[in-house]
Amino acid sequence: MLTPLWLETILPVLPTHDDWATTIKPDFNPFFIKERFLFYGYHWRPFDAMMGYILGTNPQVLYPILNHYFIVIGHTICAILIFKLLSTLKFTTFSKNITTVYFFITPSTMATITAVDSMNQVYALLCGIISFLFYVKLEKGKYVAWICMLFIATWFKENGLMWALIGPVLTYGFDLINQKRLKRDLLIGLGVIAVYGLAIFLLPREIIIHPDYEPDIIKVIKNIIKFLFTTFITVDYIYLLHQPSRNLIVAIFTFALSLPFLYYIFIKKSRQFLNKKMVCTMFCMIIAVAPHISTVFSMMHTYAGLAMLTILIAYSIDCYMEHRKSVIITFLLFCLSAVMIDIHLVNASIKSGRIGKKMAQEAIRKTGKPVKSVYVIIIEDEYPKLSSFCVIPYEAFGWGLASQYETNYQWPKTIKDTTIVHSLDAVKHAKQLASKVLLKDSIDCVWIINHDNVDVIK
Repeated sequence: MLTPLWLETILPVLPTHDDWATTIKPDFNPFFIKERFLFYGYHWRPFDAMMGYILGTNPQVLYPILNHYFIVIGHTICAILIFKLLSTLKFTTFSKNITTVYFFITPSTMATITAVDSMNQVYALLCGIISFLFYVKLEKGKYVAWICMLFIATWFKENGLMWALIGPVLTYGFDLINQKRLKRDLLIGLGVIAVYGLAIFLLPREIIIHPDYEPDIIKVIKNIIKFLFTTFITVDYIYLLHQPSRNLIVAIFTFALSLPFLYYIFIKKSRQFLNKKMVCTMFCMIIAVAPHISTVFSMMHTYAGLAMLTILIAYSIDCYMEHRKSVIITFLLFCLSAVMIDIHLVNASIKSGRIGKKMAQEAIRKTGKPVKSVYVIIIEDEYPKLSSFCVIPYEAFGWGLASQYETNYQWPKTIKDTTIVHSLDAVKHAKQLASKVLLKDSIDCVWIINHDNVDVIK
């Protein structure tokens, strides 16, 4: 029932940042199969590539509307599958209802639901849960269905492969298989991971390793802290962490509303989690988010571990059956907090997208006529960002790529960019650099980006 409302709220969110450069953006590559569908950059996400190809048939109509439809509908199906998952693990109807609503509205999901390029994140979880249900419920063809769904989840996003290990560990934790079967099925799961790794090794590809994906122990520690906060603590992070938007009174208020429910669930009877079921569930949560923690973790990546979080919550609620009224009251307070935060996060995402669109329109208007090639000089912006909600203007502008959308990808055909250090003389240096760049025959004009201002030099 909430899905149409959710969709109506999120549809105005426009692309920003990576949305302009990922595989899922409108794609017109004539070598689509080789350079997008099979392998691109540092990942293999054929469903992203297929979506990009579809969007490329009519970008102005389909992008990003179609993305939002797929994401919100996928999120709704995930909520239904969460209910099925909890039913399979024999939780009560009371805890299943509350936990499913929690999953659907919790602010932990909003960085995923509002992002234009997060179809892969949603459907990796969706297919991961289906693979688990196949693994548990099917009698005939269990392993074939399980493995096929694992690969489909992984072709959406690499963390889907983690369900090859989650399936056996979680079923063992809930005594649905014995230790002997656990060892055998873990070997099968590791075999699936090995086959996927071998396939990537054999595919023709050009590996592009982004610096953010290089291993670093300090980065891993920071990512673990981000994971714990974004997963277990409900608070308006924009009002708390984003300095230009900071409002500590409202941030504390949203946290205070959610705190009684979080206290009941995670703190009051914390010892209840020290058993086989919950230890295995928490271990599965770590497995689910491990690929992100070891590389890049943002608020969007919390989504990967939320299925395990719902199991922890459902288990805790079942331990409070004699205090159902207290659980309901505290959960309603949580819902109030969640709705307040969700509305703020969506509005912030819409605002960031509109800034990028305004800059793109300004660049096109000032350029005056179609050009083939543009060089974008970005003056480093000290404006702080927060995930995909509060984006730096030049990132909302997509380093110039948003302008292609405004011309329905007719021009400019080529965009190159560079960033110069912010200083008192930055604009002067940018104009000097522009003069040098324009001496090259391959560049038709230069756009200088200073915060959300665009200066065009022809």
